[in-house]
Amino acid sequence: MDIRSVDLNLLVVFDAMLQHRNVTRAGEALGLSQPAMSAAVARLRVLFDDPLFVRAGAQMNPTPRAEGLGTVIRPIVLTIQSEILQPSIFDPASSQRAYTLLTPDIAEMNFLPRLLAHLAEHAPQVSLKTLAMPRHAAASALESGAAELAIGYFPDLQKAGFYQQRLIRSSHVCLLRKGHPLGRGKLTLPQFLKASHAVVKPDGREHVIEQFLQAKGIQRRVVVELSHFMSLLPIVETSDLIATVPRDLAAFFVQHGEVRYVDTPMKSPVIDVHLFWHQRFQKDPAHVWLRKQIHELFRQD
Repeated sequence: MDIRSVDLNLLVVFDAMLQHRNVTRAGEALGLSQPAMSAAVARLRVLFDDPLFVRAGAQMNPTPRAEGLGTVIRPIVLTIQSEILQPSIFDPASSQRAYTLLTPDIAEMNFLPRLLAHLAEHAPQVSLKTLAMPRHAAASALESGAAELAIGYFPDLQKAGFYQQRLIRSSHVCLLRKGHPLGRGKLTLPQFLKASHAVVKPDGREHVIEQFLQAKGIQRRVVVELSHFMSLLPIVETSDLIATVPRDLAAFFVQHGEVRYVDTPMKSPVIDVHLFWHQRFQKDPAHVWLRKQIHELFRQD
């Protein structure tokens, strides 16, 4: 018998007959009329080439063939009811889910410490893995499931098939060491142009401030070009170099180093940091839970 030719709904009908041993009561349990239930029983008899249920007074007793089938079909129906058809439930306190996040190093620095502390309290067995990859690879990573969430500035993900939530909006500021001569007052454009700069250009990432300065025709004296923002702090705090960085990153550096920041002498571009995910994870309870935690922890209204 080819399973593709079998109406699996008949197994539910069989199980109801086995439990109630009456066509009318079995039909009522399934929400079927008596004629529809009788027709289904007739199809079962043809399918298994056996009477299956025979009348004995007011009830329909199973044949030996039906009793044998019942030992197999009953567990199948119960499994479908209790495990397959029940809504998926996520319990963070007991979950051992491992999440993979796509994040640049800025997002790792800004978000992971607080997120990990939150997980330690509310989901102690959950683990995180972060990936860094070029901007153009983000979509395929989320589509394939190689990453489940992306946190950061990913303009390429603002398209059909992806969801997003804005977390923070960050302008740019100038980072410099404490005691730097340019930190005593408002930074002017001539001072900005005369200063020596450290620049971060992560491979494959959007260089928003660089594109902005180029469009404005503003040229600086760049002394060092870096590929990672983490390298910036020790360089800035031990030199007279200044760096133009997102405000949220500058605030992080102020907390952890001997640096301060001042406003740029021009109106700098604003970066919206979003949480992104692919539509395949939209309804996954574990995914919904983590998205909610991140949004509540970091959103700026």
